[in-house]
Amino acid sequence: MNESRIHIVSGDASGLRLDHFLTIKEEKLSRSFIQKLIKESSITVNGNPSKPSYKLRDNDKVEVIVPEPKPYHVRPENIPLKVLYEDDALIIINKPAGMVTHPAAGVHSGTLVNAILAHCPDLSGIGGVQRPGIVHRLDKDTSGVLVVAKTDFAHQSLAFQFEEHRVKKRYLALICGIPTQDSGTIIAPIGRSLRNRKKMAVTNIRSREAITHFKVIERYDGFSLVEVMPETGRTHQIRVHFAHIGHPVVGDQVYGGGRKRAINEAHFPKLKQMIAELNRQALHAHILGFLHPATEEYMEFIAPIPEDIQAVLDALKSATTDILETPMNVNLKNGKVAK
Repeated sequence: MNESRIHIVSGDASGLRLDHFLTIKEEKLSRSFIQKLIKESSITVNGNPSKPSYKLRDNDKVEVIVPEPKPYHVRPENIPLKVLYEDDALIIINKPAGMVTHPAAGVHSGTLVNAILAHCPDLSGIGGVQRPGIVHRLDKDTSGVLVVAKTDFAHQSLAFQFEEHRVKKRYLALICGIPTQDSGTIIAPIGRSLRNRKKMAVTNIRSREAITHFKVIERYDGFSLVEVMPETGRTHQIRVHFAHIGHPVVGDQVYGGGRKRAINEAHFPKLKQMIAELNRQALHAHILGFLHPATEEYMEFIAPIPEDIQAVLDALKSATTDILETPMNVNLKNGKVAK
């Protein structure tokens, strides 16, 4: 059943915006979720739909209806998980490459959601229904750190932090070619490709703003390791942006950094073999930091770089005779960023 609550406006609450008033009264609901409910007319004032900016008056009757989670029909599967951290509110996973984050068309098993439902049996209603507990996602062939909410409050809090760009996200990517600058920012809108609807593209047609910051960590012979700080979170953003500037992610079969190009960039047999065996894009979600939903304490998690990408980096290091000095060093094997 839907959950309904009524608040009567009085005293200092008079004159407040509707959304501000409810963030005070409804402590378990995030501001973004409250605005969503207002937009869907699930929040009314004196029985009528309203706007988030509506200024409340004495004796206004504010009704909040929280819809009941819809049935969810994904079965739990006992799939091993690499758990970096877990408490009553959330769980931090080091997702392996090759695992889909959540069920989608044609993929109904073997996903992170299937595994999470087995690990946390009471998760099925968290955050709606389609992706219980999933606050953000990583592409199937992107590895690394990912947070899953275990309560509705945690889900709403984390979703708000992602929406407001308050989450620290650091990726490591091995890209084709060598950028001319040590660091930079790619600002280019991303939308659905007009030529292939399964792909994303830099376009001004039905697109959204996308911003990606990057820093070159190491330069090799024909390749570069970069630290990537996405400011926005568009689908395939990192892969699309680096392909757009002519430096696609190594192993990316969709956006131009696939095996053929990467092998053409390589000059040594061992290196060509390592790239051929990679069999996925060399992109890894390395660091994730945010405020804990319950304690508001800042927490940061590191997923060590996986063995397949590390093997390519080791081959590059041994093959490259002239590595330029870089602005920062990374100890990739233990996953810690040296400051």
